[in-house]
Amino acid sequence: MEEKAHSADIAAGWLPVLAQPLRPLTVPGARFAILATVIAWMAYVIEQAVRLERISPSPALYAEAALYFVTVTMLTVSCLAYLISRLGHFERLRQHNRVPRSVIDHAFSEESPGLTVLVPSYREDERVIRYTLLSAALQEYSRIHVVLLIDDPPSPQDHDARALLAAARELPQRLSESLGVPLQNFRTALGEFEARTGSETKIKPMELVRLARHYETACNWFDETSSDIAAQDHVDEFFQANVLGRIGEDLRRTANALKDASKDPKAFVSKDRVQQLYSRLVNIFDAKFSSFERKQFASLSHEPNKAMNLNSYIGLMGGAYVQVPSADGPVLIQTTPANADLVIADSEYLLTLDADSILLPEYCLRLVYFMEREENARVAVAQTPYTSFRGPESELERIASATTDIQHILHQGLERHNAAFWVGANAVIRKTALMELEHFEDDGGIRVPRYISDRTVIEDTESSLSLRRMNWRIYNYPERLSYSATPPDFGSLVIQRQRWANGGLIIFPELIRLARSNDTDTKAPTLIELFLRGNYLASIGWTSLCLCILFFFPFENGLMSSAAILTAAPYFASMATDLRRVGYRRRDIFHLYGLNLLLLPINMVGTIESFAQIIGGHKLAFARTPKVQDRTPSPLLFLAIPLVLMVWSLWTLKNDVLLGDWVHFALTSITLVVLAFACIRFIGIKVLISDIMFNLANFVYVPINATADEGQGTPEPDWASILYVGSSTEEQRATDVAYSHATSDFLESQNTSGGDSTPNRKTAT
Repeated sequence: MEEKAHSADIAAGWLPVLAQPLRPLTVPGARFAILATVIAWMAYVIEQAVRLERISPSPALYAEAALYFVTVTMLTVSCLAYLISRLGHFERLRQHNRVPRSVIDHAFSEESPGLTVLVPSYREDERVIRYTLLSAALQEYSRIHVVLLIDDPPSPQDHDARALLAAARELPQRLSESLGVPLQNFRTALGEFEARTGSETKIKPMELVRLARHYETACNWFDETSSDIAAQDHVDEFFQANVLGRIGEDLRRTANALKDASKDPKAFVSKDRVQQLYSRLVNIFDAKFSSFERKQFASLSHEPNKAMNLNSYIGLMGGAYVQVPSADGPVLIQTTPANADLVIADSEYLLTLDADSILLPEYCLRLVYFMEREENARVAVAQTPYTSFRGPESELERIASATTDIQHILHQGLERHNAAFWVGANAVIRKTALMELEHFEDDGGIRVPRYISDRTVIEDTESSLSLRRMNWRIYNYPERLSYSATPPDFGSLVIQRQRWANGGLIIFPELIRLARSNDTDTKAPTLIELFLRGNYLASIGWTSLCLCILFFFPFENGLMSSAAILTAAPYFASMATDLRRVGYRRRDIFHLYGLNLLLLPINMVGTIESFAQIIGGHKLAFARTPKVQDRTPSPLLFLAIPLVLMVWSLWTLKNDVLLGDWVHFALTSITLVVLAFACIRFIGIKVLISDIMFNLANFVYVPINATADEGQGTPEPDWASILYVGSSTEEQRATDVAYSHATSDFLESQNTSGGDSTPNRKTAT
């Protein structure tokens, strides 16, 4: 019966918040898969040793055998890491007991900690941002402040870019007005209830009826808001059903329960509980909206990455600022609240949320409640690794979503061994923990604070190790309370996965330093924690390299081993079962394998970029995943390599037949069929040809554009460079001087007027 309910939930377009109950053999089966993998690897080692003992190998054959051994072993290590993580996930599910809602309501009945939701946005569609902001604002949590961190250029020249920016700027105010009317009505209702009941302890049935009517009014608001959405795709349908619909249905059930209680002469509902139910209506609609654009201010970092967008705002929290004009734009100088142009409130918790992510209604309540418990005082980040939206039209998006949902299992299992990583798409962060990461760096002459690391494009992963060194924990809450978008076409997926593949190797030395640390204040990591963290950081690099070696290196006939293939059998069998658990088909494991083959060159390029960053010491700009209706063309390299791999596989098959190497023949045949299917199914023949022609045309055709300053000579430097630096130093950034000049003028005016404001060197310089 539970299995049928689970399947019905998936068919309806969502996964249950709580995972389906485990079957009796699930945990033993997970342990057996680990044991079977180890036994298969040991059988392979023995088999290879016996083969080499029977023949007289040459040094070249020894070298090939060693290469093959390392390749098989490293791939087996990755398989074991997944199997250990999924076992940890199952063990956590058996121990998880959901906290009753009334307990959470009681804990927050007086006052809840302040929570600021930060939503970084760069040229996002208004519809995408609106869903994200609303899902955060409609959390049943009081004192929530939703801030849209707009990172678009403040004065774009392109018409479409200007339209996106204008819509983003207007959105917070429009959402505030939409929620303002019901908020005021329910605040009034709460006040009237408190005035009517006074010191009474027993609630009359009429009070329950009156409260039920207010709940029905709230239901009507959600119904009307949902009906105003013209459903274009599965994301629209998800938002209607799982945010607006879920809250509306819950409120309707509460209204019906209140009516039933009012008719039952034996029913007793305490005054405190009725007051909590009134407060719930207020909390649902009680959200403050605002937006912030760091690129409007010369005194803030303009580095093109999400981490610095977040850092810029976090560094200003809790302060009051006056805007002082300069050559490159306004400069923020700290002042007193009475004199301030801009006041940014502080809060105990931050919630970072990607602009294409959606939270289910109880996300904030449950995670903040968890972090507020005394035993969780050292939890720095609590999150629910996101799940993909259900029901996409694209087969590529469906299978790419499957990889995301499998990653959910992996992340939950890492938590079992204290090896969890912060996933930046959504997370509740304890601000005091973040402040311990504070350090300052020079950004073009401006001293800016950094909290979240921006050395790589996977800023959340690197910050996880920094928090771990300070004995802070990353906690993955064992429920599904957040969802995020998956790229719908191969070109967009390339951008996302290339970003994911870059950075792990750069961060890996931090893990080594953690392992070798002699700091008595740092809790020593266990071997299994180091193993799982190391695999998480570096496995994309080594598995991609090992697969390339298997596909392209012509090993001697005797080296290919059936036992080596068996080392991967428990991994694929377990993943097929996990796919079924999260709503896919077991046979989708072959589609997943094909997609991973398509992503192989992307992962290799990401690995090469990591080595380039290690050598060069430079940073990469954050590559935003496109969210457009039209398809994103794929780079030529990532289209050509799968075709080369298929041609190579055909040549390898011919040699396997000639040599009689039937084990390698079978492996290569499967790879060739799956890869060809993936190209046809996930990219498409027409799209493949179209993108190749598009790339070749762009390579051959170079448009001739007249330079803007052609015939005008050398441009004059701006006034700040001439007056304060000198006209011969054109390469000097005017920002540095303009900022210093504006600060000096402001201090002088404050001293002249007798003001007592002093600039905060932490955030202003």
